[in-house]
Amino acid sequence: QVQLVESGGGSVQPGGSLRLSCATSESTSITYPASYCMAWFRQVAGKEREGVAAISGPRANYAGSVMGRFTVSRENGETSLYLQMNNLKPEDTAMYYCAAARSGIGGPCDKIGGYGYSPRPSEYNYWGQGTRVTVSS
Repeated sequence: QVQLVESGGGSVQPGGSLRLSCATSESTSITYPASYCMAWFRQVAGKEREGVAAISGPRANYAGSVMGRFTVSRENGETSLYLQMNNLKPEDTAMYYCAAARSGIGGPCDKIGGYGYSPRPSEYNYWGQGTRVTVSS
């Protein structure tokens, strides 16, 4: 099955930048990244997990709160997921999780790129353990 390994979190001052990474692989030596779309979520203690960004091929969606500041991408033959976070704000402080969903008709992968799409945790099948981001003075 899919394995997700996150890294890149840390502590930064407001206005700073961080780049989160999520390495992906399947249980076999031969991977097929195109079978999945991916997303980033974040969660503050005591609150529900919030969709931050989602990507499927060249298409992507972003939460309004991060639009223009965050950029999601898949590189290294789409085996790695990234979230470049610029101009960080204290409100960005959270645990950040990468997630993957299997492609399929009517699933989240079809919706990515559509106007107003926001990823929901229940749509995604595989999850990383999270990496903490703290933005403070």
